[in-house]
Amino acid sequence: FAEAYSPILQIGSAASNQLKSSGLAGALAISSTLSNQIGTEQFTEAFYGVSFSHHFTIITKTKDWNERLFYLQSAASNYWSLSVLEHHITSDYYKHAGKLPNNFTKTLSEDLKPSALQVFRDEYLFDFVTMDVSEDERVFEGQIVSNIKNTIMVLGKGFAFMGNQYRLEVDEQEFFIDLLFYNRHLRCLVAFELKSGKFKPEYAGQLNFYLNVLDHRVKLPNENPSIGIILCKEKSNTVVEFAFKNVDKGMGAATYRTTKQMPKEMKGILPDEGDLAQLL
Repeated sequence: FAEAYSPILQIGSAASNQLKSSGLAGALAISSTLSNQIGTEQFTEAFYGVSFSHHFTIITKTKDWNERLFYLQSAASNYWSLSVLEHHITSDYYKHAGKLPNNFTKTLSEDLKPSALQVFRDEYLFDFVTMDVSEDERVFEGQIVSNIKNTIMVLGKGFAFMGNQYRLEVDEQEFFIDLLFYNRHLRCLVAFELKSGKFKPEYAGQLNFYLNVLDHRVKLPNENPSIGIILCKEKSNTVVEFAFKNVDKGMGAATYRTTKQMPKEMKGILPDEGDLAQLL
């Protein structure tokens, strides 16, 4: 712990004497490099706002100081438990936060844009999914709904589950949104459409339709316009950009990973699922 923080902090040898006279902040002297990145008071609140186990996890599982500061601040401000922190580190939340391909610049209000970019990411790790969902979107949806507590943890702060296969009726026709959430921080409905394959441009039109109906039929007067996320196996950001170009509703496209998927570097080394089953 001391070695990890030594480049940026000077922890007094008689901290108890310092604490008596100047409070918690007096025990820490923050380097000028760190103070330029984060305010002294802000860092102090985050530093003392998490447990030693949180500190230990961040120190041992990350190397870059920008990444460490990100998890430290996030864990303190969002009251992450240790298990939630570990999940976000495993899923590389730092690398994916704010990277979602989207059209928020043109479709969301100025006060909502920064928050929306922080709430969503460009890849989600559903490591509780134990079945092969690559060919069946309903199977994937079922796994998410049956593990809704874990799903909300994956999605991040402020999400409340409203339902799956959420029914919309337009001109006596029925339409169903795969997953519908409400986000307290954004104060808006968030629709997730699950796609088992690669992103296709026509998905944007379908989602735009759902968001129009939600805003007209479901959204309350004091809530912000609905946002939609297309969650697919893979995507081309260029294709996504053109698909969203003239869409007037806020939406983004993210990918997902599950424990079923084998890392690229391991493919060709281990036997496939059928061969392994025969061996067992």
